[in-house]
Amino acid sequence: MTVIQTSKSLELKPVRDSVPMIFFKSQFLSWPKWAPKDTDLSGQTAILTGGTTGIGHECARQLLSLKLSHLILGVRSPERGEAVAVAFRKSYPDATIEVWSLEMESYDSVQAFARRVDETLKRLDIAILNAGLVAREFRKVPSTGHESTIQVNYLSTMLLAVLLLPTLKSKHAPGRPGRLTIVNSGTSLYAKFPNHKERPLLKSFDDTSILPWDMEERYWSSKLIGQLFLIKLFPYVDPDDVIVNMVDPGLVRGTGLHRDFDGLLGRILTFVKALSGRSLAAGASTYIDAAVLRGKESHGCSFQDWKIFPFAAFAYTPEGRETTEVLWEETLDEFKFANAREILESLAK
Repeated sequence: MTVIQTSKSLELKPVRDSVPMIFFKSQFLSWPKWAPKDTDLSGQTAILTGGTTGIGHECARQLLSLKLSHLILGVRSPERGEAVAVAFRKSYPDATIEVWSLEMESYDSVQAFARRVDETLKRLDIAILNAGLVAREFRKVPSTGHESTIQVNYLSTMLLAVLLLPTLKSKHAPGRPGRLTIVNSGTSLYAKFPNHKERPLLKSFDDTSILPWDMEERYWSSKLIGQLFLIKLFPYVDPDDVIVNMVDPGLVRGTGLHRDFDGLLGRILTFVKALSGRSLAAGASTYIDAAVLRGKESHGCSFQDWKIFPFAAFAYTPEGRETTEVLWEETLDEFKFANAREILESLAK
């Protein structure tokens, strides 16, 4: 069974503006919404994945500046994470800051991380799933057989989301729902999703004979299918227990998302970010807005430019709704080893 919920994003009409107009409005006609000075996260515990560089690092700083009591950084490199934590501990000596290993290309690591959360934390109020990947070349993850962008941005992220929900439900502060915010991207609005009719759907991302490699399209599609998953996920969750939403930080200067890009492409990306990108502080404020400041009205919603925003237009079409159902069933079948379907059913009881 599912808890019947509505989403304000689904109630909105899809955006029909051109790609340049969407980008212009987002980057040049939107202004940050900063947390009020009296925002106080004392006593609360938050998990942040991908918090060693870029927007994640700045988000961690902002959470700590709001008097967060306990921060867990889920990181691929514990050594790098510990270096970040040492600096934060000097600036915020009253906070407990821990570094936990999390490899988003490994289902075993995702499960181990979620088990550690459930078994060791007495409190969990906020989880912000920020870790992501832009892959320059097609590469399969050996342990799963899936293309790396889909593995990290979609499969492992959504598995972690499902696995954290029971802990967020049972260990949040009394009278305040747990918060699960998944970082998405406005580039989902641009995705062509050319393989949406392929069956099986997920495996088609892993076969270049079916879907020729396109770096940009793969990233955009990975974010689009994340939105489709959220549309099916949020009705299982009572917003009195956990508020689940997504957020797009926009184009931000100083991120590590394109750190592996060199040559002409790297220079072009650096120039575009310098010309039109938001500051790291503004980008991270979108996370704080979605994960801390918003209430139950944000459940099941996608945020862009500090406001509730429609999902990609594809989600509202008959083909989109059919694809959403296929994607949902295939994904839960993929997660059968983790009992994901049973976890979701238990949430609705």
